Amino acid sequence: MKKQFAKPVFGAISAMFAITAAQAQTAPKEPGINVSYMDTKISPSQDFFKYVNGTWLEKTEIPSDRTTWGSFNELIKRTDKDVMEVLKEASKNPKYKSNTDQGKAVNLFNTYLDSIGRNKKGIEPLKPYLKKIDAIKSIADVQKYLVEMEKEGNAGFFGIYIGADDKDSSKNSVNLSPSQLGLSDKDYYTSEDKDSKEKRAKYELHVARMLQFIGESPEKAKQSAAEVLALETELSQPRLNRVERRDSRLQYNPMTIAELQKLTPAIKWNEYFAGLGITKLETVIVSEPKYMTALETVFKENKVAQWKEYLKWDLINSAASKLTTEIDNANFDFYSKTLRGAIKQLPSEERALNVVNGNVGEALGKLYVEKVFPAEAKSKAIDMIHNVITAYQNRINNLSWMSKDTKAKAIEKLNKITIKVGYPDKWKDYSALEIKSIAEGGSYFENTKNLALWRFKKSIDKLSKPVDKTEWHMSPQTVNAYYNPSYNEIVFPAAILQPPFYNYQADEAVNYGGIGAVIGHEISHGFDDSGARYNAEGNLVDWWTEDDLKQFTTLGNDLANQYSALEPLPGIHVDGHFTLGENIGDLGGINAAYDGLQLYLKQHGNPGLIDGFTPEQRFFISWATVWRTKTRDEAIKNQVKTDPHSPGMYRAYVPIQNVDAFYKAFDIKKGDKMYVEPEKRVKIW
Repeated sequence: MKKQFAKPVFGAISAMFAITAAQAQTAPKEPGINVSYMDTKISPSQDFFKYVNGTWLEKTEIPSDRTTWGSFNELIKRTDKDVMEVLKEASKNPKYKSNTDQGKAVNLFNTYLDSIGRNKKGIEPLKPYLKKIDAIKSIADVQKYLVEMEKEGNAGFFGIYIGADDKDSSKNSVNLSPSQLGLSDKDYYTSEDKDSKEKRAKYELHVARMLQFIGESPEKAKQSAAEVLALETELSQPRLNRVERRDSRLQYNPMTIAELQKLTPAIKWNEYFAGLGITKLETVIVSEPKYMTALETVFKENKVAQWKEYLKWDLINSAASKLTTEIDNANFDFYSKTLRGAIKQLPSEERALNVVNGNVGEALGKLYVEKVFPAEAKSKAIDMIHNVITAYQNRINNLSWMSKDTKAKAIEKLNKITIKVGYPDKWKDYSALEIKSIAEGGSYFENTKNLALWRFKKSIDKLSKPVDKTEWHMSPQTVNAYYNPSYNEIVFPAAILQPPFYNYQADEAVNYGGIGAVIGHEISHGFDDSGARYNAEGNLVDWWTEDDLKQFTTLGNDLANQYSALEPLPGIHVDGHFTLGENIGDLGGINAAYDGLQLYLKQHGNPGLIDGFTPEQRFFISWATVWRTKTRDEAIKNQVKTDPHSPGMYRAYVPIQNVDAFYKAFDIKKGDKMYVEPEKRVKIW
């Protein structure tokens, strides 16, 4: 039920930029622009993506354990290698016992890898839960089960999230949302396009396969899978669609418990929240009232047997990676092979490391930053960020479509952005978390259960405290960056602040095309179609004049239409409105970074040609290099349904087609494939 902010997902946008003595010793001896990746037989005016990346595209194969491959994936793999070394060094250090943060990370890693122990246990860990599901006879029993499972991080039908209140970001509130479905987007359930229908059919077969692991006969499992699909389809229909979910205003519906009781009277809400340890609750934020009303219809149908099969499926689905190798492989077969076109799993150690990074990442983060990210790198990174912010402010002041009053509020928000670089000033406290080693009787299943209970308690504790805006939502070793609208902050973890996206040997044109545009992208999330609804304090408050908002919406629609025309596979189109926030981020980021480069060149001088390219050409080439990507067809199909980011090859050139300087840099003229008529170029920030 975690509230989403824009947008800490792989591909959101990433960058590296620490200039340090340590990097000078370890950074690869590469030029800023790797001309060997380019295909200069192709004209930049005809296909800029292939001009910059053509040779790389021709020579690169997607690894069999990946569904996409590019600059980010290469960096992630290299970062994982560094973190793995840190982890293994910690495992050999006798001071890192089970009661230390690092010891807990080691224990979690090792219990994940204990396939012998997991195979021996089989489905034994699920039996207490299956017994409880089998005993369900009424909606009251369902409620009791959901209370217990919410604490353990897994519940069907609905769940809660505790975090900053959208209208008052200084206080924590309880948010009630629909639970996740087995197929992540409602289109998979409701759309009649060929891909959705095929995936539904294969999903039903997968559900039947998984239910057999918990003892159902093939015939019973087939029947149960049909029941599960029917119920999930019913539960998908009243949900907001993927575009509507990007509008926080639609999901901010504060209600008293009495008002919530009227929406879904089958649940005794006072008892439900009391069971979770939440007392004296006056208001809950209901993200989707229409769903909660429809849920009452489901409960009134009183199809207890169907509910039980759905809860069994939800249980085995959420636990699949924690059980036997056979069950884990079956889970991979559908969610990775079928949905995203993967060929084989990541190596087990890489998967184990991902688990550690995603659950106790800061425990390793302390050691990671000591190794690769000296403290002095922060100040140099922040200097560059401030330069891009200055450029962004200049651009706001020069906007022709925005009024003076709205400009003043936009600049206030810009100047109040909190900048977080590298690693937290205050590390997470894992002292109350118990993660046992194998020798102590620990198992991966039990350790993840302890993690869920620990997270839940920390979440409940937030209700008695103001929002802690020093908290980070990514570990330092995460190759990504994000903007959080409730905190009005931009965050750049240490892993993203390194070559190749910032190369100490490269000139600033390359760095601004890489990290500079990344910085601008994250800033732009504060001013995209979603983030722009939050004010300087991180509150969901309308600070726009009516005319300015109308202009902004029109420009956003123009940009969305550009992307909706893109067809990565026959019959598969990008959803320009779903990806609008990230597309505004790219467009605003590239513009602000370009202006930041001009400020830098004015102050420090123009170095002239390097590798035969002007600074402006190197800037745009660097941007397109960042987005060199190859993706499997099934992954593309999944991406356009579920991911608010446009495919990488489009991010490489579509934003810059709206930048006049791009045309001048490469002498692009009317009639060229890269040419867009000036009146059709979208200029927002």
